[in-house]
Formats: sequence, structure tokens, C-alpha cells
Amino acid sequence: MNLPTPVTKSPNPPERRPVGRLAPSPTGGLHVGHARTFLIAWLASRSRGGKIILRIEDLDPSRTRLEAKQGMQADLAWLGLDWDEGPDLGGPSHPYDQSERMEHYAQSLERLKALEFVYPCTCTRADILRAASAPHAEDEGLVYPGTCAHRRAADAESLADRPFAWRFRVPARKVVWIDQARGPLVVAPDRLGGDFVVARAPAGVSYQLAVVTDDALMGINQVIRGDDLIPSTPRQILLYEALGWPAPEFGHVPLTLDQVGRRLAKRDGAIKLATLREQGFDPRQLVGILAQSCGWSSHIQNSRPHDWLEAFRWENLPLESWILPPLELA
Repeated sequence: MNLPTPVTKSPNPPERRPVGRLAPSPTGGLHVGHARTFLIAWLASRSRGGKIILRIEDLDPSRTRLEAKQGMQADLAWLGLDWDEGPDLGGPSHPYDQSERMEHYAQSLERLKALEFVYPCTCTRADILRAASAPHAEDEGLVYPGTCAHRRAADAESLADRPFAWRFRVPARKVVWIDQARGPLVVAPDRLGGDFVVARAPAGVSYQLAVVTDDALMGINQVIRGDDLIPSTPRQILLYEALGWPAPEFGHVPLTLDQVGRRLAKRDGAIKLATLREQGFDPRQLVGILAQSCGWSSHIQNSRPHDWLEAFRWENLPLESWILPPLELA
């Protein structure tokens, strides 16, 4: 993936109490790569006196696995991460499962329709492939050619039973944000896929609209996640602007790879937190390994997340992917 272009200068954002979140998706068990990203996210908030919200991103029922949904909280607690609000604790932002928040997403979509930020699109992927010219080398992939962009939101009523998607109108301008891990970045979203889907009729809303709605309504002002989600950030910033909500601070951390350089997968049971728990692996050893990988220590120290509150520094975090070493029982 080509990373976005850095900006040479940026203002210093005002200091505010962070409200971060852990937002696992129950499509499989959490693995060591998730643990590293969640540890960074937890420390990024806790080290500044902030709070943590646990949200379960079970938006797609066809991919949600009940055993994974039940085991994620146990995995996070075993690692030593806690939270202030969540499905088990409750809180003012309930419910904390996306599958129970559909009404909020529907309201966001209606606002976008009323403001003409979205339009109904009947194009199939085959239609887009036929209509679009070859992508530029610097683009992430196929750019939607705007075939249905002439439509207005009210035109959906004339489509009868034809399936369609709601596409967001992406402006021809660059989006800039100050990434906590990578510094100031700039992306041109009109060249990063162009107008993007925020909902499908009758399937429901997309991840982009759901996560923006949830973060805004839950008061989350700091989003730390893997750098594979960098392409989502300019789209989400545009949604925040359209809906009149302030965007959070973003931080995109490098992914964890296996010994042959492949991205970790949930199907690999050997590196799942549940497997390590069952084998009697000491979570303090894993936290120490993760802390060393983030540049906060020159050697592995058996520890808990709280032990790294003072040592946490964004500038120490390597920006290249981390290769997971062999994990052996202490």
C-alpha cells in the first residue's frame, strides 16, 4: 500500500482528555497483532489520563461468530487491558454492540440524504469495470467513474425494486490530518476510490458510516488502529464534516507479520490469545515482548500494561511492520 504524502508543516492541536476505544470485530479470535494494536491504543489514552470504551463491531451478522464475541473480553482482560464503558459495564453511550445501534446509523444516513451528500447508485462492479479507465499507478485501485452522480437522493423512489447503493459525493480536494503515529498526512480521496458506498438497500449501512456515527455519538476523540485502515481515514473525515461532527485524532500503527512476512490471520490458531491462555502463556511476558517491539524498552520485561504508562512515547514506535518472534512458554 502506498502511504499518503506527509505535510511539511502543521499546527499544534489543543490538548484534550483522550477518549479512546477498543473496537474488536467478532469474526474470529483475537491474535497477537490485535494485542499489540490494542495495547498501543490503550496506552495512548491512559498515559494522558483518558478513558477507554469497549465497542463490539458486529455489523455483519453473516461473519459474526458467537464464540469469538464471547471470548474477546476474556482475551483483553487476560492481557491486562481495562475499559470504562462497554457491553459488560454499561454506560451513557449504550448499547455497545453495533448490531444494536442500527437506528443511529439510519438517522445519519437520513441526514446525508437531506443534505444531498449521497445519491442512489445502481452500478454493479462489472459496470464500474467497463466504464472506468485504467487506474493511475498512484491510486489504490479502481476509482468510481461517477456514472450515477447526476442523481439526487429523491431519485431512489423511482428505482422501484432495483438494488442500489448510497454513494457519498467525494469532493475534488485533499484531506489533511495529523496522524499521531506518522505525523501530518495528506490524501486525495477522489483518487482513492472516488465516491464511496455508505449504505446498500436493503442490506444496511457500511462500516464507514457506522464507525463515524458510533465514534461521534460515544464522544471518542482518539482512534488508534492498524495502518491498513489509512485509506478509510479521509473518507471518514469527510463524513464527519458532512454530518457536522468534529473528527477525532487518528493514529495508524504498523501491522504485525509472521515469520515469513505475511499478515497475521485470525484463522491461525497458534498466535491467538485464547490459545496462548489455554497453553499457560504468561500475559506479562507477552506485554513485555510487545512493549519492546514498540521501542519502550531495550529488553523484554515481564510486565502489565499499567507499567508502561510513563514510558509510552509515539516517537519511539517503529513505523515498519513488526515480525512476530517465536513465542515460547516461560
